[in-house]
Amino acid sequence: MTEVVQRHGIRVWTAPAEGPELATEQDALDTLADVYFLDAELLVIPVERFAPRFFDPGTRLIGGFFSKLVAYRYRLAVLGDVSAYVAESPVLRDVVRESNRGRHVWFVADLAELDERLAAAPG
Repeated sequence: MTEVVQRHGIRVWTAPAEGPELATEQDALDTLADVYFLDAELLVIPVERFAPRFFDPGTRLIGGFFSKLVAYRYRLAVLGDVSAYVAESPVLRDVVRESNRGRHVWFVADLAELDERLAAAPG
């Protein structure tokens, strides 16, 4: 289990790059159970942890996963390159664009981009 670190005043937990694939609402709940006592506000999950089917909007997995985290008042950053998935799906491109406009779910290429977003986000 990784630890929680402060990034721009936000308590951030980053999932290890290796581990079980994530895709379903149950996977989201299992992740929440893993971090519950860590007092994290933002969960950073590398794109490699997500099953490829997660990024297919037709499966509705992405929406179910995101809604579980947001319902429990966590924010999420998907860390890494999703351009190949976005190139295959205009719907996913819209999901990424709209998510990045909000405060609860972001797609970021790297930790530097995450830090920029956190620094610019209103308190």
